[in-house]
Amino acid sequence: MGKNVYTSETKWAVVRDKLEGKLTTREIMDKYKIKNNSQIKTWMRWYRNGEIYRFDQPIGKQYTFGHGPEFSSEDDRMNNQLTHLKMENEILKKYMAMRKEWIKELVVQLVEKFRKKYSVTSILKVLEIPRSSYYRWTKGFEEYRNEHETLLIEICKATTYRNGHRKIRAILHRQYHIHLNRNTVQKIMQKHHLQCKVKQKRKWKSQGESEVIAPNILNRDFSASKPNEKWVTDITYLQYGRETLYLSTILDLYNNEIVAYKLYNHQQTPLVIDTLEEALNNRNNPEGVMVHSDQGSVYTSYVFQNHLKKNHLISSMSRRGNCWDNAVIESFHSNLKTEEFQYCKCNSISNLEVVLKIDEYIYHYNEERIQEKLGYLTPKEFGAKAA
Repeated sequence: MGKNVYTSETKWAVVRDKLEGKLTTREIMDKYKIKNNSQIKTWMRWYRNGEIYRFDQPIGKQYTFGHGPEFSSEDDRMNNQLTHLKMENEILKKYMAMRKEWIKELVVQLVEKFRKKYSVTSILKVLEIPRSSYYRWTKGFEEYRNEHETLLIEICKATTYRNGHRKIRAILHRQYHIHLNRNTVQKIMQKHHLQCKVKQKRKWKSQGESEVIAPNILNRDFSASKPNEKWVTDITYLQYGRETLYLSTILDLYNNEIVAYKLYNHQQTPLVIDTLEEALNNRNNPEGVMVHSDQGSVYTSYVFQNHLKKNHLISSMSRRGNCWDNAVIESFHSNLKTEEFQYCKCNSISNLEVVLKIDEYIYHYNEERIQEKLGYLTPKEFGAKAA
């Protein structure tokens, strides 16, 4: 052996057997006649640290870190290094291949052992193994994929093709404990033409004769320094009587008083025109009042807008679909329904009773209901005090 107690081939063979894991350390020592297990530990440390040049290092010979033994020529050194790299590559390839086979065999055995007690999905989740990999190892990927396609078709038929791929994926997960990627479900549904019908987006349009959109001048500034400076208005529906009734109200932001209201069985332009006329009559026809509303068809109609101009009023409108821009009147309607109709079911009372309840609540709201914003005064008290 020369100065080396063990040849380079022996050292590499020991490393290979350790990586494969088939033999114990004692069996490897007996196979290669290794006298001390610390020798094997040393070789494995060299391998893990990438110090492969040490496999040719003679006993007692120390080298500068990163340098191997002296060779008679540069070609000998290069040939020796190439031999080591080939040997290392061979060992790694065999190790990775064996490791993969061990994982496959072990996973299949574990699933077969515990599948009577736990679901396959639960077992694979603990092992962190994808279901697709498991079925590919056991019965082939194509059979696994066909199984899912058949189940998808059955689910789509059962739901009468109403659900899209996201909901179908959720059903697979919730009812069948099958985890599939959303794109996979979508591809299968597209393949079999199982996509649900997509509801077309409806284009917003005015229901009145025509439309006039005013700018949002109010801009959520719900404070007013004097009466008849800012009015807010809206329509809400009441379904407590024998038929649906529509309540139109106008509120003064100065003291939150309900200036006028009308209750009709329709929500056409006359409803808001009559409400505005009543407000003007109750306040002695003020001019320059900002009247803020949403973009409902009755408010954007030429009839209502011309009526505002005729009475020298300023139109302001919320942004489309933004109820917060008219929050005060929205809040009033919500309080009305909560406080006055909380014990009424739909269509449970007569229309006359609905009218009486509206009259009573608005009187209570203006005359008796105190508000923190008004210093715990009623709207009428606050207005009288300011006057």
